Amino acid sequence: MSTTFDTAVIDNALADLTQGEKTWAATDLRRRRELLEELHALTARHAEAWVAAACTIKQLPADSPLAGEEWMSGPMTMLGGAQALAESMAALERGASPLDGVEFGTAPGGRVSVPALPHSGYDKLLLNGFSADVWLRPGVDAATARRKAGLAQLDPAATGGVGAVLGAGNIMSIAPLDTLYELYANNRVVALKLNPITDPLLPVFQAIFAPFIAIGAVRILTGGAPEGGYLVNHPQVAHVHMTGGAPTHDAIVWGPGEQGAQRKQTGEPALDKPITSELGGVAPCIVVPGDWTAADLKFQAEHVATQRLHNGGYNCVAAQTVVLSADWPLKEQFLTELRSAIDNAPSRPAYYPGSGGRVEGALADYPGSERANGRVLVENLPTSDTPLLRTEYFSPVLGVVELAGTGNEFLRNAVDFANEELMGTLGANIIAHPATIKELGGKLDSAIEDLRYGTVALNSWTGLAFLTPRASWGAFPGHALDDIQSGIGVVHNAFLLDDVERTVVRGPFRPAPRSILRGEFTTTPKPPWFVSNKTGTATGRKLTEFYGDGKPTRLLGIFASALRG
Repeated sequence: MSTTFDTAVIDNALADLTQGEKTWAATDLRRRRELLEELHALTARHAEAWVAAACTIKQLPADSPLAGEEWMSGPMTMLGGAQALAESMAALERGASPLDGVEFGTAPGGRVSVPALPHSGYDKLLLNGFSADVWLRPGVDAATARRKAGLAQLDPAATGGVGAVLGAGNIMSIAPLDTLYELYANNRVVALKLNPITDPLLPVFQAIFAPFIAIGAVRILTGGAPEGGYLVNHPQVAHVHMTGGAPTHDAIVWGPGEQGAQRKQTGEPALDKPITSELGGVAPCIVVPGDWTAADLKFQAEHVATQRLHNGGYNCVAAQTVVLSADWPLKEQFLTELRSAIDNAPSRPAYYPGSGGRVEGALADYPGSERANGRVLVENLPTSDTPLLRTEYFSPVLGVVELAGTGNEFLRNAVDFANEELMGTLGANIIAHPATIKELGGKLDSAIEDLRYGTVALNSWTGLAFLTPRASWGAFPGHALDDIQSGIGVVHNAFLLDDVERTVVRGPFRPAPRSILRGEFTTTPKPPWFVSNKTGTATGRKLTEFYGDGKPTRLLGIFASALRG
């Protein structure tokens, strides 16, 4: 392999990690917990620098209402993940299971479900009305789940070599959280290579991982594709984990260009080691028809716009296809509100490389679909054989498909469409009125069961599962290297569960106070991650500060800020 960079930097880092693996193997559970607690404290200390660097990357003014996304999906999520993982380590340290004291539920098909949210009284206050449950694979019983929880930390001395983590360039907590998962779930020391987009965060990541760097368990590298290729193919690397797109995954596994395509066809990978991955796709948002008020139409249109436009549309789980009933009497009113929500969402720079070209490609395929601020809304999409259903645009491009039917007929049509026509299996969203949910009954549970997605969200966005540390995050299980879809394996999963199938998130149909007036007893106002939230930055910062020190005195300020959103 020809190189134009100093290979010694990577060679030396991997040599350090090879020695550091011995130290990690000799590090007991108590010290491993303490390392997480130290990382937690350092993350809180450097949270402001983290967000400042992220805003520089994304070209956002510090006082932008969109900067709240960086607080919540950056240090806040990292703080929650480190704390939850430390609690699991504390259980293992005392000879217990991370699931001791957890009351399991039952999901369709006789599955065991593990509640991930709410987990604490604070969860019930801050995310009132929201829940998340991890469904285990069919046939896994509760006793087996408790016994296997802990994964590689059940035998901490049996380390797994050096893991190479290729960091993402869109959400700034992905790379450090993936690093923690390699360390704890898989018991591997980690060479983290940052995406070049995130290089301004290098000093922050070095600071928060300092305790792990000091013992040789983590090294953080920079560079582009050549450095990444050298790293993953290095003989001292035992395993690769990446976050990105399917084309990048295939270039790593099979090689680039025609030679890579030939290798894929003949089943001869160029990569000689196992790889796990979290990749994107074309995520659906299924809007089940019902008797909605004007306020419901407006709120849920903002909800759908958020699912696409959060982080500018540069999310692997961003909704890309809205599925509507052609027979819904309120369809046109909803589409009017959706157009308005997309046009009125705050404008922002297209910071992610290649975004402009992808938007131009969408407009070439669907002329006349351009909206305000460089966004694209494609209405009346064909229900098959069209690029938007098979291409992850990773930009502010949203399509609308209309299917026949109402009630369960529509829902079944929508599930079949999502499973058969859309590329990827990372996340699917369903929006349904409480009266419709009651009317559908068990048929809605069956629809959720039948959706082949790693996260399914009802009246919430699947992105909440990413923010929930004890939830699993990843594609629906069963993909192969030559048909990778949204990837192989899961991350986050702070209970350290084995045999994960999916996470199911549920939320309130209406925000407070309308929810209370309508008899839905949830006190959560408009969520702070909505792109239309006016106080998202202030609320995100306050939440991060609370996750950092846990002081109850911060709660009043959080609620006051959230209610103004």
